[in-house]
Amino acid sequence: MAFPLLRRQHCFKSTIIKKTSLKNLFPIFVLISFATVLLVNSFTSGAIAQIPRQEIRGVWMTINDFDTLKDRAKVQNAVSQLRQLNFNTIYPVVWNSGYVMYPSAVARNTGIQPFVFRGSDGHDILADLIAQAHRQGLFVIPWFEFGLMAPPTSELTLNHPEWFTQQRDGSQTSISAAGEVMWLNPFHPEVQQFITSLVLEIVTQYDVDGIQFDDHMSLPREFGYDPYTLKLYTQETKKNPPINPEDPEWVRWRADKITAFMVKLNQAVKQRNSKAIFSVAPNYYDFAYKFQLQDWLTWMRLNIVDELIVQIYRPDLQSFIANISRSEIQEAQQMVPTGIGIMAGMRNRPVPIQQIQSQVRAAQGRGLGVAFFYYESLWNYAPESLSERLAGLQSLFPAPAFRSAME
Repeated sequence: MAFPLLRRQHCFKSTIIKKTSLKNLFPIFVLISFATVLLVNSFTSGAIAQIPRQEIRGVWMTINDFDTLKDRAKVQNAVSQLRQLNFNTIYPVVWNSGYVMYPSAVARNTGIQPFVFRGSDGHDILADLIAQAHRQGLFVIPWFEFGLMAPPTSELTLNHPEWFTQQRDGSQTSISAAGEVMWLNPFHPEVQQFITSLVLEIVTQYDVDGIQFDDHMSLPREFGYDPYTLKLYTQETKKNPPINPEDPEWVRWRADKITAFMVKLNQAVKQRNSKAIFSVAPNYYDFAYKFQLQDWLTWMRLNIVDELIVQIYRPDLQSFIANISRSEIQEAQQMVPTGIGIMAGMRNRPVPIQQIQSQVRAAQGRGLGVAFFYYESLWNYAPESLSERLAGLQSLFPAPAFRSAME
């Protein structure tokens, strides 16, 4: 019977020794813990400081680039050249003039497209571009260029007239850079479903890195006087819609409705592909909100924008710098990769490489990326020779800036 007692005494002594040792070591443990915290904090802070926002180096490929897009060899050459020049993103058009640029069951079932845009050997243009770009390490973010616009002669406008809005005098068209267009009613649930279906079709069927909407995912402030919208406004506000399209309350109500639609569209995209970049490319904020009912700054603050490119097409450098220095752009930079849309030229309006270089440097000096409108005008429609143009473009991005997928 003595053994248990000896065992208890031994355990008791061991416990005293352990407690004494731990007590003596406690200050050391505290010191180690404190040092570890400092080290981790220092490492984390340094890591955060060393991770810059992903730099956007993009180019839009428009319907004017279709001759390139439909040819596999030309696409391969284009992608290779963009990679050599250290670009990292291509924004190919997929929605223009009321038509899509890929085989679409949604377009066919909606009765808006009796044909399919295909490549020169019958291939899927978008699928080919994505495959070739990804092999070279470039992102592909398809671009809904026409947004809510459609020409009055398209099947979309002819087959679904109830989907379009109008001005107070009953007129349904306006003049845009793309000519005379009609505007889909962003407040109409069938319109919202149609746009959403097209977008989800792309992010589901193709290995895209995101989807982009520009300044045409909006509505000129003169519009919104169609019967559906007038009734909806009266039901919700118990007021008649203002006669003045610039009325602040009327502007706010319509802008908020577009914002609500964009929130739902973002949610639908993320549910289908959580890594898809939700990119927007609007005009500068004052113009976008007051004239186009596009409250993209609120979109940013609602955390539905993953990438912002603000279109600043100004030939004058001083005006360009003033616009890229706006406070809303600085705010956006703290949240997402932010870039500036730069005009590379038009068929009837060439842009010298010196202007392009000075604007790129001004943007880069403020920590901003760039995207060029558009691919063909990077090389052609230029006042310089091709060799001079290429040399100027090579100086823009001396080192690669690869992009990584969203977490």
